[in-house]
Amino acid sequence: MTYPAGTAYIEGRFVPMSEAKISVLDWGFLHSDATYDVVHVWKGRFFRLDVHVERFLRSAERLHLTLPVSPQRLAGILAECVTRSGFEDAYVEMVLTRGVSPTFSRDPRDAHNQLICFAIPFGWILKPEQREAGLSVVLSDIRRIPPDSVDPTVKNYHWLDFVMGLYDAYDRGAQSAVLTDAQGNLAEGPGFNIFTVRQGRIATPARGVLRGVTRQTAIELATERGFPLDERVVSAAEALAADEVFVTSTAGGIMPVTRINANPVGDGRMGPITRALLETYWAKHEDASWSTAVEAALAAGPAP
Repeated sequence: MTYPAGTAYIEGRFVPMSEAKISVLDWGFLHSDATYDVVHVWKGRFFRLDVHVERFLRSAERLHLTLPVSPQRLAGILAECVTRSGFEDAYVEMVLTRGVSPTFSRDPRDAHNQLICFAIPFGWILKPEQREAGLSVVLSDIRRIPPDSVDPTVKNYHWLDFVMGLYDAYDRGAQSAVLTDAQGNLAEGPGFNIFTVRQGRIATPARGVLRGVTRQTAIELATERGFPLDERVVSAAEALAADEVFVTSTAGGIMPVTRINANPVGDGRMGPITRALLETYWAKHEDASWSTAVEAALAAGPAP
């Protein structure tokens, strides 16, 4: 079996990705009992590392998980993974699992929580050379897991609804899927949030979705650029009638959607508001108030 190049941190040591293994008794594997976060490195700089770490800590607290290192040390471990991997552009993940109970107890309080971090080459939902063509998605008949069952603001691995949505998209000749809630309103897609634009006004679902860091970045950039934006219930019909649609993710940033259910969005091309936000987003990667050099993160929290 082949593995992507990269470096992982597991059980207190750094190893190649091919050696990063967890026990089959880990609750993260057995029950998807874990939380995670993903930050990316672009041209040697973490983008919004502090925001990602803060969200990771909030997610861990909500799930009664205990991070075994300080936030500064966590940042140092992530930076060390990137440094050892030698990547200028990287996909960097931090994972906290419930871990293993020494007695295979069914009481989650008996398990020893485990931190896992890794850096692999940057991965894209939509590659730069595909941006002009944009994404083709379907509004899937698969419903998103209700937020009253699994809190989507806690980043988690409960992805079977997303996976079935992806198969729905593939069967219908699309690249990805957007899931809806029980009332038929827009929720989110596998790894991304969605935005619609109609008559110059942006809207994005307010409930039942992950509060994505790239989602929040797009909201902040829209304010900076003077584009009106509402966080509210967004119906599926609004997406079908939109002038523009875009999605946001760490794995690609701000990305245009140009086809929904095989029909063009607007004129079938990237719209002006999407383009403005996309260009501003990538420009922010060189801004020191939005990004952190890998070397600086390493120096601030040296890994053990």
